[in-house]
Amino acid sequence: MADKQHLYLVDGSAYIFRAYHRLPPLTDPEGTPVGAVYGYTTMLWKLADDLDKADGPTHLAVILDKSSHSFRNEIYDQYKANRPDPPEDLVPQFPLIRDATRAFSLPCIEEPGVEADDIIASYARAATRKGWDVTIVSSDKDLMQLIGKCADEDLEPGVETGGCIDMLDTMKSQRIGREEVIEKFGVPPEKVGDVLALMGDSVDNIPGIFGVGPKTASKLIVEHGDLTAALDAAEGMKKSKLKERLIEHRANAELSRVLVTLREDCDLPVELEDMKLGGVPPEPLSAFLEKHGFTSLLRRLESGTGSPNRRTDLNPPKQQTAGAEASSQGNVQPLPEMPAVDRSAYECVQTMDRLEHWIRRATDARLVAVDTETSSLDCMLCDLVGVSLAVGPNEACYIPLGHGGSDMFAERPAQIEMDAALAALRPMLEDDAILKIFQNGKYDLNVLARQGIMVSPIDDTMIISFALDAGRSESGIGGGHGMDELAERHLGHTCLSFKEICGTGKKAIPFGEVPLDKATEYAAEDADVTWRLHAHLRRRLPIEGGTKIYERVDRPLVPVVAGMERHGIKVDRARLAKLSNEFATETARLEGEIHILAGQEFTVGSPKQLGDILFDKLGHKGGKKGKSGQYSTDQSILERLSADGAEIADKVLEWRQLTKLKSTYTDALQQAINPRTSCVHTSYSLVGAQTGRLSSTDPNLQNIPIRTEIGRQIREAFVADEGNVLLSADYSQIELRLAAHMADVGPLRDAFEKGEDIHSRTATEMFGEVTRDTRARAKTINFAILYGISRWGLAGRLGVEPDEAQAMIDTYFKRFPGIQKYILHTLESVREKGYSETLFGRKTWFPRINSKNQNERTGSERAAINAPIQGTSADIIKRAMVRMGPALDQAGLGHVRMLLQVHDELVFELPETDVDAASKVIERVMANAHNPAVVLFVPLGVDIGTGRSWGAAH
Repeated sequence: MADKQHLYLVDGSAYIFRAYHRLPPLTDPEGTPVGAVYGYTTMLWKLADDLDKADGPTHLAVILDKSSHSFRNEIYDQYKANRPDPPEDLVPQFPLIRDATRAFSLPCIEEPGVEADDIIASYARAATRKGWDVTIVSSDKDLMQLIGKCADEDLEPGVETGGCIDMLDTMKSQRIGREEVIEKFGVPPEKVGDVLALMGDSVDNIPGIFGVGPKTASKLIVEHGDLTAALDAAEGMKKSKLKERLIEHRANAELSRVLVTLREDCDLPVELEDMKLGGVPPEPLSAFLEKHGFTSLLRRLESGTGSPNRRTDLNPPKQQTAGAEASSQGNVQPLPEMPAVDRSAYECVQTMDRLEHWIRRATDARLVAVDTETSSLDCMLCDLVGVSLAVGPNEACYIPLGHGGSDMFAERPAQIEMDAALAALRPMLEDDAILKIFQNGKYDLNVLARQGIMVSPIDDTMIISFALDAGRSESGIGGGHGMDELAERHLGHTCLSFKEICGTGKKAIPFGEVPLDKATEYAAEDADVTWRLHAHLRRRLPIEGGTKIYERVDRPLVPVVAGMERHGIKVDRARLAKLSNEFATETARLEGEIHILAGQEFTVGSPKQLGDILFDKLGHKGGKKGKSGQYSTDQSILERLSADGAEIADKVLEWRQLTKLKSTYTDALQQAINPRTSCVHTSYSLVGAQTGRLSSTDPNLQNIPIRTEIGRQIREAFVADEGNVLLSADYSQIELRLAAHMADVGPLRDAFEKGEDIHSRTATEMFGEVTRDTRARAKTINFAILYGISRWGLAGRLGVEPDEAQAMIDTYFKRFPGIQKYILHTLESVREKGYSETLFGRKTWFPRINSKNQNERTGSERAAINAPIQGTSADIIKRAMVRMGPALDQAGLGHVRMLLQVHDELVFELPETDVDAASKVIERVMANAHNPAVVLFVPLGVDIGTGRSWGAAH
């Protein structure tokens, strides 16, 4: 279970002025004023130290103002007109403060045309939509408008609960939440902007309404609800100065409301994931402190006393337990001796003679790291821009193939003609005697396959890392297995970022327009680092027991999945468009019915408005308010209300499902159709789920509802070519079968061996009879127990009291004691070793299994109970996928194409005349995928269906 991500956004501009006024004038050895710089550095140092000791951030960035002019000056030319120029001795310190931030290896973000507050607001909203919590390090009253905001709409795919925002005033060491804002302004955060618009701001020259102070402004907003209502009410007030001012200066208040509103849609020049906190490299900070004569801080850094880096990490792990210690041991294997990365040693290959030289070196070495540079991240639409090779540390080159401006008259740099270069590279890349090393090689395989080059054999450092360390690092690109993160972790090296080379925002340029010297440094470094990572990680496989899972399951799967992505699956655009229209009509109808049941119109998609309707107006019981001050209206709440007979909850649940399916699938799938192939090409991640399951994105096909009519309608849009059909092969209750085997549950094993209905058998064992109700309950219990569900969780699913749910759990364990023994043994083993194992030897690490934090610990325990079962299931279907092509070829069915893998299901396309023959091969391969590595005591059942569409076959 991944930890909650927590982003800290530091209002650096406020820090600067605090630092300037806090300390006397100082100069560095060169005579440059540095008083504010020193104060800023110590404040940032203290912040890092304090956060290190407390429950600190996972991500952090410092936000600064780029200039005094912003879009607000275009709206109101007198905005901030009264502000004096900064002190003369502060001006030369501004760039040094930026240097100080970067010396801490922290992102330092500033954008022209917008203020730091707007950038903070935009990053805060983006982070909360990802489910991250956000703390704004500031005491700025304008930013208090954001406090308590919890993302509840436009959440990113896969995010169930949005994050929330609070503030930290480091001067007072005070956390500022919703209650503190109400205490300060008399109104909640969402109304602060209305108060500020009435009272104005002399510092920023926001006019407001003359004579209206904070108390009067607050009173008006509390009485009338918002700014517009307060202004509208002025006509009906008794004659007074306040009435006159509200009427006379209404336009000023409305202008002020615009000026104090924070933009939440600014460009984000640095990706949120790039703000991840790690170790502070001592060298940049040491050099900065030494250059500016900050000797006391330098001594503290060197001695480790009060250092922001004394544990080598601004946000170090807090666990100090057996499981946590064990989970770190795999990373302590010594590195092979290698020189430091030297980008100046790389060669830009621009002639055929030099290309042939590098090909000979790769051929002689029998091992070469390869990377491709392309025009976009879509491997099915991008153009190849260049190829890089590495045969040793610092022995790397870049071969530009598609560089030059997009303008047809732009001058193109000297480079080998692409067809000639690829023809020269092809024999080496396809030579079975030369191992090609990639990082996330699936992408490169598809790029090169589109050029007619079928690369083989390969190793993939991302996949090796996953086989060794799944679960150790639960964040970052590729779940902690991206090249930049691996380079930092294993090599202590920071790679050049794409943004450093290509820029960001409107100033970004395509890689094909990057000057060749810079392009060579970036591209060749990727190959060099990949070669180094391979030298380190490959030797760990036999030492740490990762060879079997990597060689037998993961490594051979890479080209198989690449082929599936490349082929794609055809979708019926007209069918999708029809569904989108039907869903739009249906959601509009549901919205009308919801309004009738509510007795008024409101925004159904607003959790706040919905909560107010459900619990305040309609009086439904059980409403609970969160930190944001609004009622929770998540799915579990609505399902409980539905069980209590609230018809409006049923309608809202249906409305939510339809709107989500429309935006996620029927609308998005139309946009995802590749214009060159007329197919949808999902991208599978082989490291996306720590248990080993594949996940898919762009588009995500894993979350289409399985057993609903709406889900079937969406699957109807996935179709075969004329004359072909789709074949769906789905493992039947594979996780329950594996549980019966792994826990040695006699009654369940017996039921599977006899082909009985497993849920009916469980109902008989649990309740003594099989009815529609007892079978449904038995089915819920069967799956819930395997996920380590609590009495409260089961009670919620079954709609019973927790004591009754506990009694069911107790009965289940009594009837199937093997399940309880399996759970206890699994948890004991994971606590001791730090990881779980599948039957095939795949390790999943749980570094928080012994955490003192109950939520962390229980979350890890639930995941650890299920990981061996779910992971073994994933290993089996992967083995089936790897074996499927050769088995079909041997049967003379090589034209049968495997298109999709979704959960426990494989989808194929084939001529209708081959269905019988192919079905036998597919079922045999899937049913025996575990052999001979693992012998199961229960048979694996496979359900097969066919049809013109996926829906018909499923």
